[in-house]
Amino acid sequence: MTAFILVSGLHTGGWIWRGVADRLTGSGADVRPVTLTGMDDGPAATDPGTGPGPDTGLDTHVQDVVRVIDGLDDPEIVLVGHCYGVHPALGAAALRPGRVARVVCLDTAMPQDGDPALKLVPAPAVHAHLAEGPDRPVPAPAAGGWDVLGSTAGVPADALAELARRAVPQPPRTLTQPLRLGEALTAVPTTGILCTGNGSSIAMVEGLLGLGDPRLLALTAPGVTFFDLDTGHWPMLSMPDALADVLLSAAAGEGHRLKAPELPGHLRPFLLDVPERARERVGNVDLYLPDADEPRPAVVFVHGGPVPRGVEPTPRDWPAYVGYARHVAELGAVGVMVDHGLHDLADYPVAASDIAAAVELVRADPRVDASRVALWFFSAGGLLSANWLAGPPPWLRCVGATYPILAPLPNWGFPADSPFRPVDAVRSAGAPPVVLTRVGREHKEIAVTVEEFLASAGSSGAHVDVVDIPSAHHGFETIDVNEETRAGVRAAVRAVLGHVGL
Repeated sequence: MTAFILVSGLHTGGWIWRGVADRLTGSGADVRPVTLTGMDDGPAATDPGTGPGPDTGLDTHVQDVVRVIDGLDDPEIVLVGHCYGVHPALGAAALRPGRVARVVCLDTAMPQDGDPALKLVPAPAVHAHLAEGPDRPVPAPAAGGWDVLGSTAGVPADALAELARRAVPQPPRTLTQPLRLGEALTAVPTTGILCTGNGSSIAMVEGLLGLGDPRLLALTAPGVTFFDLDTGHWPMLSMPDALADVLLSAAAGEGHRLKAPELPGHLRPFLLDVPERARERVGNVDLYLPDADEPRPAVVFVHGGPVPRGVEPTPRDWPAYVGYARHVAELGAVGVMVDHGLHDLADYPVAASDIAAAVELVRADPRVDASRVALWFFSAGGLLSANWLAGPPPWLRCVGATYPILAPLPNWGFPADSPFRPVDAVRSAGAPPVVLTRVGREHKEIAVTVEEFLASAGSSGAHVDVVDIPSAHHGFETIDVNEETRAGVRAAVRAVLGHVGL
């Protein structure tokens, strides 16, 4: 018989698995939802004399799970950790690797040895709370504020109300104590269940793997599988039966297996046959100059990311960006490609500063008409367009956006007042014209941000030219090479160049 040990996330106890446990038990499995020390919503949650002691930490919760493992006789044990719960689950598996058949990471990244759980918590308020008072329990979100920990998409109103009512403070050392893993854990098979409504998916993980980040190579091991669930961060509340079915499949070793591509998509040739053109490299900026004697308008291309540090080649040498820059130079504008510092989600301010400095460098070049500049953003670089949309200088004639992310994804943990929200910035008076290339096969979680942006632009009267490419995927310029995608690129380039006066 398979035994499922279900470990819940922040502020919650074993009760949250009720619907999933019923479905798994009905299939014949042994199911053990765990209420970790201090996470009971009974008297211990409100009585200081019976609540968790000051030493309750991650190690305490690891031992909680170990005791459950040691009390089982089942031949196959599957440990399931949701959100924070993956830390005690992995810690216990590291201590009992021979007893655990599989660890399931439910809508959470895989922590590394030495990581505190706080590293993977998206809510800025939690980080601020522990910085101010590292020994104070972290209060649960207020009713209606649970999206700070992850999207509540799909959770029924009564379940959301119960979540708020039964939530308890999180002992601080459970978040700050480092996780200790051992080499033996690498032999334990793992499954990742990704919730697309919270901003993650198998397709997005495969895209990151293609960038060449060596930290992700472990995800290609034979014992690692993945599933997608089309819901938010709380699938045990939003779709318990579907989650139970996926857990049964994971226990059977099923799921999608990742494979590192021999040639990543972003390093394949650009879809247009663009003539070779020399570039000038100044620091982190490459300029592709047109054949002209007088100053010409410029188009500055801004790549997406995050791009892991040390990845070679860097984005300014990727064929798609080189192709775009050469193409606009061929048509009479200065094509500009910038390497910026978006290596992590926390790096958006750094990247924004890099782009601003690059633009000033370009506008100061005597071969550039400083009064006619366009900025063109791709993918997650789309968030960097916000400041330019909200307060456009007079020389900014156009903002391009190709398969852009135009609002932070739910699991990124950006505050509601983040400056990197183009969906809000486009409502500002005087926003420049936008040329938006929309791909028909976009990741669902990204497509939502595009539609929200278009709704905001429509309500405020902002001018948006939409170039639709129905057959195209995210990053299509080197993976979808056909007449429709070529026509789409040409149409977007013509539109942007038209706004700068060419």
